[in-house]
Amino acid sequence: MLIKNARIVTRDDVFTGTLQVEGDTIRDISRGSTAAPEAEDWEGDFLLPGLVELHTDNLEKHLAPRPGVHWNTDAAFVIHDAQIAAAGITTVFDALAIGTRLAVGVRGRDVQLASAAALSRFSERKLLRADHFLHLRCEIATEDVIELFDTLSVHPLLRLASVMDHTPGQRQWHDRAQWRRYQERHGKWTDEHADNLLTEMATEQERYADAHRRAIVERCRARNIPLASHDDTLVEHVEQAAAEGIVLAEFPTTRAAAEEAKRRGIATIMGAPNVVRGGSHSGNVSALELAQADLLDILSSDYVPSSLLSAAFDLVTKADWTLPRALATVSWEPAHKAGLADRGAIEPGLRADFVRVTMLDTLPVPRATYRAGQRVI
Repeated sequence: MLIKNARIVTRDDVFTGTLQVEGDTIRDISRGSTAAPEAEDWEGDFLLPGLVELHTDNLEKHLAPRPGVHWNTDAAFVIHDAQIAAAGITTVFDALAIGTRLAVGVRGRDVQLASAAALSRFSERKLLRADHFLHLRCEIATEDVIELFDTLSVHPLLRLASVMDHTPGQRQWHDRAQWRRYQERHGKWTDEHADNLLTEMATEQERYADAHRRAIVERCRARNIPLASHDDTLVEHVEQAAAEGIVLAEFPTTRAAAEEAKRRGIATIMGAPNVVRGGSHSGNVSALELAQADLLDILSSDYVPSSLLSAAFDLVTKADWTLPRALATVSWEPAHKAGLADRGAIEPGLRADFVRVTMLDTLPVPRATYRAGQRVI
């Protein structure tokens, strides 16, 4: 494959040039054009590295398209994968929340195991457009999280785990009233129902959270699985994460937590929707504020796959970042923090994962996605 007249974005530069692919690998990039008749003219569109997503809940939206509606797992996986690839994402860590808490989400045991099995089945048969890995999001304040972790820890695509506690009164949901408002977005609760749920979850948190966190950390160390913290709010949360050997801080909710993560060499992941919207949907710290303070390392699309590309361009206009630096948050940095040294940039010798993007005013629009040299969208 030979591509000409593309605005190529490398790790440190942007220029109009030519890219040559041999098999599944980038063979050469050069400035200027070529007279080779077989070269495909990209007409000045951007040629960007394929995006790398470490944490997305997007599959859950397809598993439960409406409250109380549980969709076929295989069918959900197919459309999830297509949506990921259409957003320019060539490597995705499917964030599977484990730990049963049926009252507040699609996180039942059957759904979790079926989703992991579908990932294996589709990957083995090479039916997925993007390169998929498994990220186990461990809800530590649930009774069965350790059992589920042990069951899924042998999954061949497991590459990342995270410890999280979404109990109202903790971390992201330190404000219980805000948690209730969020949960009631699909219908109001009685005070009695809300009080019963809060009591039940607080009891589970007290009984399980500390012991289960220790157990998950120990298991990840033994299996050499990279581990992330989730929703760090206090400096003490980051201190605990550092002592546990955690390498990624997902969605810190305060600037103080992000500052402590940087001081301790823990990479900070923030939500791309936070950047695009100009703030957190939960009322937590702004990702743009962290970007402007040099406290942002990686972006995650979280619940909107298309936000990853948009947010990278927004960092240029809203945080005064260069385009190579902004794109590194969605390609080079996540790839290398996850131990994937063969991708994440437009460089000779790396895997040919890249995206053709045109601009509609200030909106980046993916036109084609290539994984390992093959067009998948």
